Amino acid sequence: MGRQNALYLHVTLVPYIKTSGELKTKPTQHSVMKLREIGIQPDILICRTEQQLPPDIKAKIALFCNVERDAVVTAKDVESIYEVPLLFHEEGLDEKVVQLLNIWTRAPLLEKWEEVLRAIKNPRGVVDIAIVGKYVHLKDSYKSLNEALIHGGIANRLRVNLRFVDSETVERAGPETLLKEADGVLVPGGFGQRGIEGKIQAIHYARENRVPYFGICLGMQLAVVEFARNVCGLTGANSTEFNPETPHPVIALMEEQKIILEKGGTMRLGAYPAVLKEGSFAYQAYGELQISERHRHRYELNNEYRKALSEKGLIFSGLSPDENLVEISELDGHPWFLGCQFHPELKSRPHAPHPLFREFISAAYKEKRKKRRKKS
Repeated sequence: MGRQNALYLHVTLVPYIKTSGELKTKPTQHSVMKLREIGIQPDILICRTEQQLPPDIKAKIALFCNVERDAVVTAKDVESIYEVPLLFHEEGLDEKVVQLLNIWTRAPLLEKWEEVLRAIKNPRGVVDIAIVGKYVHLKDSYKSLNEALIHGGIANRLRVNLRFVDSETVERAGPETLLKEADGVLVPGGFGQRGIEGKIQAIHYARENRVPYFGICLGMQLAVVEFARNVCGLTGANSTEFNPETPHPVIALMEEQKIILEKGGTMRLGAYPAVLKEGSFAYQAYGELQISERHRHRYELNNEYRKALSEKGLIFSGLSPDENLVEISELDGHPWFLGCQFHPELKSRPHAPHPLFREFISAAYKEKRKKRRKKS
């Protein structure tokens, strides 16, 4: 190559023309030509395509693009992104990279990816999860959350159907019609007043109808608001983020935060520890008493209301080590109802699903099966 420890991979497109049944290599040839005009010669070509590239097409691309034949790699469209590592291994991409870099490594350990793929392609069942938010028209806004739910399905060998529900639509149409097919309801994080009451209605529906519920960050805070209003009888309870004049500020800024005027400075960011309550949903999920999770939020549960809330059945199952901050709240007597101040989706991986997502999906499937048995 003339370059030590350097490797140029070029991702290109090989369109498939269905009407003629042909794969077209011209776009790839043209893109490589343009690269060579500015002095870049690719070592490996990753060819995005709908069809597997046959040997003659690979040979043609290699000839006109001045790369070795085994350096032309098919990047075929797949149903799941988690299939890609295995497909690239089948294409020999890993071995080619090692060869061109003139390095040694042991054979790749792909068993975990194979297990992930088996769970995705051969699920034992299906669950429908309603994500109630206000950014649902831009689904990638919840990308890490979406994938974490898929990971929870992988852990249970279940396919997770994600149903995005606009919280403003819930305000207009009510939750009964929009959520009646949901096996689980999730309210994610967010900012701003828009759609808040719709999220609260969705939480009320999940609590009253014993639908497994998972609230993340704002989703936990609004679960506290809903509980305060409809169980504790605290009329007008709210977060001071949305109503600074609320008679019952069950969610509010901590005293030490109020003196900070710049908004970014009031956020609790990064990893913080929490101590869990034995026997809780959270403890059953994690299997340990102390955890550490990543935060990104500004408002906290108001400690002045902790006694009133707990007396009515809201369990504070995760607290900061000094017991000053509520990190996790749960509902007593519900199949699975949990809210957390942190963002567990940021730590979830396909072969290491986050325990809260794993247990949420498991609970949703169990309740779905119970309902089916009752109907039959």
